[in-house]
Amino acid sequence: MRASLDMAMATNMTDESLKNIALLIDADNTSPKGIDPVLTVMAELGQVNIKRAYGNFAKNNLAKWDQITHKYGIRPQQQFDLTAGKNATDMAMTIDAIDLLYQGKVDGFGIMSSDSDFTPLVTRLRQDGLVVYGFGSVSKTPGAFKSACTRFIDIDALIKGASDEPDTPKSKQPRGKDVVDEELVELLGTAWKAAKRDENGFAALGEVGKIAGNRSSFDVRNYGFKRLSDLFESIAQFQVERRNGTGAYVKRLR
Repeated sequence: MRASLDMAMATNMTDESLKNIALLIDADNTSPKGIDPVLTVMAELGQVNIKRAYGNFAKNNLAKWDQITHKYGIRPQQQFDLTAGKNATDMAMTIDAIDLLYQGKVDGFGIMSSDSDFTPLVTRLRQDGLVVYGFGSVSKTPGAFKSACTRFIDIDALIKGASDEPDTPKSKQPRGKDVVDEELVELLGTAWKAAKRDENGFAALGEVGKIAGNRSSFDVRNYGFKRLSDLFESIAQFQVERRNGTGAYVKRLR
């Protein structure tokens, strides 16, 4: 009986981890250098079984994609520039995404692009309850696209993080001060205020992160950190307390 129960639990855990994820890449508007760290992030959602890159690969500026498509199992989707000023790549990506949506075999999407034209697509996918991670350059991507995504992650930060040495406490602090602004502090403070707090004002770190994520496309990787606790510890307005057996808690000081 016990063995059967353990087997059933293991099967359920396996089924959960084997969710089918599609990664659609706008090769015209993103760098192939980001593929490896992006796939690492997408593993949070499940197995990335569908990987497609869209663009006119006859162009010289897309030549580097040819070097990595076979390495990562990415299927190139050739889109010729049939009309000047019109982007066939966007249309092809959108059609494929909607096809995958209605086939009902995909549990989540990754969209690699800094193009705001994909905002309606992301909104539509999320209306059906699918998780959509966006990957693009923060400086080039309009706010509407970033906000539409479940998570929007700065691909430049991912590339830099993948090449950096492992974090140390000393390296986190100055980096956090450089990237944290008042808007982020306000977002985290609002999330902390909305979370359930104990008599000393501490809220569970995971709950605060979840509320912040629901309010925006917030992701700690955009600020150069791998863990939410590291980000909070770099901000003077918050105090993090680690408790044995119950995880980490956070409190706003001012």
